[in-house]
Amino acid sequence: MKRKSYSIGNILKFIIPSLIGIIIFMLPIKEFDPEINQDKITIPIAYIASFIQNNIGDILPVLILAIILISTIGALLVKFKIYMPKTSYGGSLFNISPVWFVTRIFASIFVVMCFFKIGPEYIISGDTGNFILNDLLTTLIVIFVFAGLLLPLLLDFGLLEFVGTLLAKFMRPVFTLPGRSAVDCFTSWLGDGTLGVMLTSKQYEEGFYSEREAAVISTTFSAVSITFSLIVLKQVNLANLFVPYYLTICFVGVICAIIVPRIPPLSLKKDNYINYGTALDESIPEGETYFSWALSQAITKAESHKGIGEFMKNGIKNALDMWLAVLPVVMAFGTIALVISNYTPVFEIIGKPFIPLLELLKLPEPVSASKTMLVGFTDMFIPSIIASNEIKSEITRFVIATVSVTQLIYMSEVGALIIGSKIPIRLHEIFIIFLERTVISLVVVTLVARFILHL
Repeated sequence: MKRKSYSIGNILKFIIPSLIGIIIFMLPIKEFDPEINQDKITIPIAYIASFIQNNIGDILPVLILAIILISTIGALLVKFKIYMPKTSYGGSLFNISPVWFVTRIFASIFVVMCFFKIGPEYIISGDTGNFILNDLLTTLIVIFVFAGLLLPLLLDFGLLEFVGTLLAKFMRPVFTLPGRSAVDCFTSWLGDGTLGVMLTSKQYEEGFYSEREAAVISTTFSAVSITFSLIVLKQVNLANLFVPYYLTICFVGVICAIIVPRIPPLSLKKDNYINYGTALDESIPEGETYFSWALSQAITKAESHKGIGEFMKNGIKNALDMWLAVLPVVMAFGTIALVISNYTPVFEIIGKPFIPLLELLKLPEPVSASKTMLVGFTDMFIPSIIASNEIKSEITRFVIATVSVTQLIYMSEVGALIIGSKIPIRLHEIFIIFLERTVISLVVVTLVARFILHL
């Protein structure tokens, strides 16, 4: 089979947008963080979002209020047949299932209460609803705009096809995933788990991932940024151990990524594709090398792009999807989760079954440590707050700080994003996966911590 030859123009149409996408979404850069009084590692898209948030932060809560109310009013008009969208895209934004309809109603109630500071303290406090509104959503709303507009750089110009072909022989046997998922993994790990969820959801909707693959990627590789990991470690007063701490996170993350997709509920997910699609053919034609076929696939994808008009159209759709569909979910689920965590003993009670395992692992202060095991399902930072207040043992604080990060799926952000997306995974499945990651992480981290701390 004779290999194709390509013009410089065709090659550049693949390389230039893809390179820009890599720089924006994956290139680690330094940014001074006044909260920790030192440089932090971030990526350009997060830096841009942070810059804009710092300069127009005062108007962002107003914009969030408006967006959530529009999403709810639109859903109400469609639900009662007062207005029917004329396009399928409009229908996807407002013609929603009863569960999401109720979610938007709760989101509107919560956002109005928090914005105007009316209602019970347990909903509008800075640890619950107003944390979601003023700290989390003000970041997400900006990231959604730029990530939505710029995601086509990763999606539409052949980068996924190129990387996917080159890494298929590694990703499939190790993580049971197609090679192109490596881009999602890098984006999540170096940048932000929310970006990884966005990218995975779009790939699923476009038929590149099966139900199982989308569920695995979103719950396995939505990693925490290096900066947040450092903040968690500083909270438990162990910042001097950052290098072994982060290496442990990476090590445990890989182990969980190998094990969890091979056990229920993820192993029970079907390899069904949206709109009755079929699996990607990752085989290499005779006469081609992995590199030549990767280049061929990438250039073919780039050549099919229809120009700046399509680029902007896709980008705006991405941003609107996240604004109108996901912001209400994060507001509703995040607020409820934090209320349960901060104002009820639910997570302290359901954490008690971990006491025998903690005692078996011979971790000091097992009763106090058990309180942190499941509370991270609501928000990843809460376990480290409990540890810093209640636990004196250095090894126990190290284990809690590490496990809280490797659990990954927390409802104040990533978990709510997954539920708000079209990725086919339910709340109870997310909780089971969270439990599995917790047990695996706890055992492995304890063994590693004893080696690091010589205990």
